[in-house]
Amino acid sequence: MEAHLYEWANLLIRWLHITVGIAWIGASFYFNWLENHLEREGPKSRGVAGTLWAIHGGGFYYLQKYQVAPEQLPEHLHWFKWEAYYTWMSGFLLLFVVYYLNAGTNLIDPSVAELSPLTASLIGIGVLILSWLVYDGLCRSPLGRRPALLAAVGLVLLVALAWGLSQIFSGRGAYIHVGAAIGTCMVANVFFVIIPGQRAMVDAMTVGREPDAARGLAGAQRSRHNNYLTLPVLFIMISNHFPGTYGSHWNWLILACLMASSLLIRHYFNIRHLPRPAKIALPLAGAAGLIALILLTTPAGPAPAEAGLPPVPFSRVESIVKERCAGCHAAHPDFAGFATPPKGVRLDTPAQIRAHRTRIGQLAVTTSVMPPGNITHITDDERALLARWLQQGPEHDSENSQTE
Repeated sequence: MEAHLYEWANLLIRWLHITVGIAWIGASFYFNWLENHLEREGPKSRGVAGTLWAIHGGGFYYLQKYQVAPEQLPEHLHWFKWEAYYTWMSGFLLLFVVYYLNAGTNLIDPSVAELSPLTASLIGIGVLILSWLVYDGLCRSPLGRRPALLAAVGLVLLVALAWGLSQIFSGRGAYIHVGAAIGTCMVANVFFVIIPGQRAMVDAMTVGREPDAARGLAGAQRSRHNNYLTLPVLFIMISNHFPGTYGSHWNWLILACLMASSLLIRHYFNIRHLPRPAKIALPLAGAAGLIALILLTTPAGPAPAEAGLPPVPFSRVESIVKERCAGCHAAHPDFAGFATPPKGVRLDTPAQIRAHRTRIGQLAVTTSVMPPGNITHITDDERALLARWLQQGPEHDSENSQTE
């Protein structure tokens, strides 16, 4: 029952997180698109910075953006904040359920660092807080008035964070905490800068004062930062499905390259309306970086089996898999916290083990991300034996089965 309830909690929180995240990211992308497509030339009403006509859902829309604020405060004013708040709250709850309640399997890797679950969890929470304090301090410093330099420093610090966390947590745990740190900064931008600035402007208009344009500019800066950071966060949200990234020895560098490529691509979409002849180089450079990353991370083919070594008996492989893997990957897992086999992969029978030989090789040999946190204590010799089994090819399995 406990495992069943845990699985449903994971599902419902993840579903909520994705739903409110889509609402937040959708609004962010839309308003940045709107900003980039405003018609700023030609006659406009007093105080209007730009206008835009649009058609959607069978109707026409006419929008205006003011340089600071309208002369009179409208009766109905829509705020965009709860999407961001709910995204962070559901994300932190998911972080707690998946990583902190299961720190021994999902967050800690004994081959990286020996940590207690409490220590690892406190480090993770501390990273979120410290990341915001550093980022906010940089934005408020003189560096904040130099956007390009601020972006470069921010990227360097993100890469340093990815490297540092990869020396403490499992690859999966390091990735998710980089994403959580970025997401925390994004939501804190909304809570501490964007919404207070907008509220100050509204309060000023309510009492008849001229709104402070500087508050609006600060909010615009943080909003643009959030826009650029969205693509790296989205990748990290799905990264746990791709052990070839977080499971690599160079996982932090892979993440750095993916973040840099996605930022170049996002920058192109933010400036493509501007008359800059070299802007097409941005998505091309981002795509080239991704292609180079794909080529550089191509796993080497299986090494030839050492001469003189006998074929690995399939019974030995089956014994390792049943002892080290089938506690979770079974029709009825006996490992605490699992009501069903992860991702529906079962390794109960010889046929199932043979059918999943490629995935076993990827997760238990090439990247060693399974078992998570090496919770079942698979040995290097057992991994080496699995590697030999993979090298000899599936055709030997039936031969071994006949001679065992």
